[in-house]
Order: sequence, then C-alpha cells, then structure tokens
Amino acid sequence: MSERKDRLDGAAIASLLLCCAVWGVNQVAAKVALSEVPPLLQAGARSAGAALLVALWSRARGVSLGSGDGTLIAGLAAGALFALEFGCIYAGLQHTTASRMVVFIYLAPFVVALGMPLIAHSERLRPLQFAGLAAAFGGVAWAYAEGLQTGVGTGRQWLGDALGVVGALLWGGTTLAVRASRLSTAAPEKTLFYQLAVSGVLLLAASASAGERWPAALHAATAALVAFQIVVVSFASYLLWFWLVRHYPATRISAFTLLTPLLGLVAGAGLLGEPLTLRLAVAAVAVALGIALVNRESR
Repeated sequence: MSERKDRLDGAAIASLLLCCAVWGVNQVAAKVALSEVPPLLQAGARSAGAALLVALWSRARGVSLGSGDGTLIAGLAAGALFALEFGCIYAGLQHTTASRMVVFIYLAPFVVALGMPLIAHSERLRPLQFAGLAAAFGGVAWAYAEGLQTGVGTGRQWLGDALGVVGALLWGGTTLAVRASRLSTAAPEKTLFYQLAVSGVLLLAASASAGERWPAALHAATAALVAFQIVVVSFASYLLWFWLVRHYPATRISAFTLLTPLLGLVAGAGLLGEPLTLRLAVAAVAVALGIALVNRESR
C-alpha cells in the first residue's frame, strides 16, 4: 500500500492500538531499568541497537538507506529532535514517576494538531474535533489527578515534569518535521533509521560527556526490559508508527495515541504496583469519546 488515506481504516486502528499498548508499557520499563542503567546511556543504547536492527531489516527488504534522495538534512534534523526528546524523557524519569511523565509526554498530539494545518490544509481540525482532543486529554489528566496532587519523588519532581513537557514539544515537532520535509515521501525504514542512528550517536556521546558509568552486569529482568525497548519499542513499533504517519492523517493518528497513558497505568499496576481505580474507567470513556469526535467525518 503506497497511497495516502484521509481516514483511519481497520488496519490503522488495530496498528494504533498495538502501538499504544507497547508505548504504555515502555515508560514503566524505562523507569524500572533506571535502577541499573543510567538515563542517557539507556536511551542511547536503545536507539543504537534499534538502528542496527532497522539497517538489517532494510537490507533484507532491499530498502536503500542512502542519502542520495535529498533527505540527509531533514534526517539529521529529525534525529537531533529525537535525541533531545528522549534525553529529556529519560532524564526526567529520574525525578518524577512514570505515571506523571506519561501525562506530560502526551501533550504531543496537541502540538501536532495545532501545527499540521500550517503544513497540510486538508488536516485542519474543526471545532468539534478540537472538543474531542480536549475531552480525551481531559480524561487522561483527570485519571492521574490524584497522583499529581499528592506528589512523590526526589524533591525535584518539578524538573522531571518540565522535562516531560519539553519532550512532548519535541515529539510533536519531530512528527511535523517528518511531514513537512522530504522524509514524508521516504520509506518508513529510512525515516526511522535517521532518527535512531543520529539519536544513538548523540545520546551515547552525551552519556560519556556526563560521566555516566556502564553497569558491570545486569540482572536478567533489567536486560529483558532494555531488550524490550530496543526490539519491540524502538524497532518494531516505531517502524509501524512512521508507516502510519506516511499513509494516514497525522492529526488523527496522533490523537489516537492519547490511549497510551491509560494503558500505561494498566502496565504500572503490574510492574510498579500502581492501583487501578474508578478514575481509569471514567477516563477511558472520555478518551473513547474524544477519539470518536476527532475521527468524525464531515457532512
């Protein structure tokens, strides 16, 4: 399939649900792994490892990763944004909880929704769709309101929260940069490779500059969590995500990712012992309503 579509079909919805589930688990996995793997090192290792997998995948499928198509400058820019985004997220997780972090990260769909009309006028949101975005995010924020009020952490939780907001701005900016440049017509493998390879180099260099120590050995559970981030999150799910960005309206698929914080709460209950409350059920209804409004067709 190579043509762009103006609505989400069944394949897109199923793919988005899978991505949301994987990303919901990712924040918790990263938080747990921080006990043994420093933040910049962990983020850089996952990008570098996934970049190698994408290169092998592309070679097997005959997809060229060369820069002869004029995508080099855009690819370097997208990779730098990607590195800054995950540097902020992983550093922020040292100071705030996974639940708080995921709330702030998912401000990104609003960045995309507000910025896309400047790139593609056909993706301009109507008032009803803006109401859907507001309803969805309001439900997500309300689900975490109790945790936001009580507050836990290192005493520098405000810093972790702020880094989450910056990460959201950078994520939204990366999506817009991909759509506004020649990367929008490049193979998803190439788009992803640029971001992973560039961010891997930058994050590992930042880790070395910050004096982060490589762990002498990892517990099996930590190694599994890092492998999950490399293979499932950074390789498989991101490859699927950039394919979706290329073939479907960015505002609508970005709005769909508001499900991720709710699924992240479910993952947190299993990995971090976070409770599942009635607020989650209410928020899920609000998110479902928001998605329905955002994807409602014009008459």
